[in-house]
Amino acid sequence: MTTLTRALSILTLFISLTVLLVGCTPHQKSAGVYFPTATTWERRDPVSQGFDPALLASAVAWAQTQETDWPKDFSTQEKIFGRRLGPIPTTRASTNGLIIRHGYIVAEFGDTAAADPTYSVAKSYLATIAGLTLDRGMIPFLDQPCAALIHDGGYDSPHNSAITWRHHLTQTSEWQGELFGKDHRFIGEREYGSGAMTPREIRQPGTYYEYNDVRINRLSLSLLRLWKRPLPQVLKSEIMDPIGASSTWRWIPYDNAMVDIDGTSMPSVSGGTRWGGGLWISAQDHARFGLLMLRQGNWNGNQILSTNWVAQATTPNTSPTCPGARPDYNMLWWLNTTSRWPAAPKSSYSAQGAGDNTIWVDPEHDLVIVWRWHKGGNTKAEFYKRVLAALTPAPDNHTPQVDIRK
Repeated sequence: MTTLTRALSILTLFISLTVLLVGCTPHQKSAGVYFPTATTWERRDPVSQGFDPALLASAVAWAQTQETDWPKDFSTQEKIFGRRLGPIPTTRASTNGLIIRHGYIVAEFGDTAAADPTYSVAKSYLATIAGLTLDRGMIPFLDQPCAALIHDGGYDSPHNSAITWRHHLTQTSEWQGELFGKDHRFIGEREYGSGAMTPREIRQPGTYYEYNDVRINRLSLSLLRLWKRPLPQVLKSEIMDPIGASSTWRWIPYDNAMVDIDGTSMPSVSGGTRWGGGLWISAQDHARFGLLMLRQGNWNGNQILSTNWVAQATTPNTSPTCPGARPDYNMLWWLNTTSRWPAAPKSSYSAQGAGDNTIWVDPEHDLVIVWRWHKGGNTKAEFYKRVLAALTPAPDNHTPQVDIRK
């Protein structure tokens, strides 16, 4: 082989590898996978998306009869949750929702543009910021003790010093302390309403699950200290703007939740609306967030969240460092591993908040359902059952859960 021939062969190989690598970049758009733009979300006839239109209409009509009994003026807020620390709106929308299949809107009911408090659905948004933090190396690994990075006194005690990021994200942290006037023990009806608890022995971090907003708010504050800018700004620039969300959503801090970050006063937001404030957002914006998760963190070619993070968040915890974790809850998302929604696939998962407010994602059927202000109990399971029953048995022209990285 001559020197010129060898050089041409090397050049050809280099060009081929370059084309291959460019083709694998996370910003490549995938043909045939639909994403809404910031101004337009296309609607499709249910038949074209594999639904029996009469059965789907019946499911939606049933959902509209399942309005929550929570008063629209939030007059029972303090009775349920205790003394408020932040604002509450004077009214809310009636029950509303969207059903998304293959990225398209196939059903919509009620005022889906109303930006209302979403209560603990905010926890799944907070977890997503934690995922970004991990993806970008700001947290080296989930089992690192928070005390290695956070030096504000919150993790100084021998007990708290053992708490890891994973413990916070599985609600097994058992963090001890007071934050913004609320104590981790939840003792007393005035402060905690009907959610007040009785005293119990504190366990070792990772060994005991307890749904506890004080500890979630501690996680939020810790993430703020890492980002060094308000988490609503992080959510907006890194998640919501890239997926084309509206400008109507707000993440409102408690009145007393301003903290010093390197000499600048910043708000530390909560993971719910238990004591007021929290994430106020529309069903439409929730649906975009659900679609981002359904598409494995990718939005029209932009890999916003790593597929590894989405996989961790939507499957059961397997880490031996959290033996107390629930099998149906991980990274602040609810899972169907124990058939909480019996008719739905085990792979489906949900962000859930009081009220009730829900984002449900079903990768197996390429579905996202957002449902706001509905009754609790088995109501969600029944709605999902009815929607899934409306799917026609004949295969359609779409491939569920398309891997858009290819």
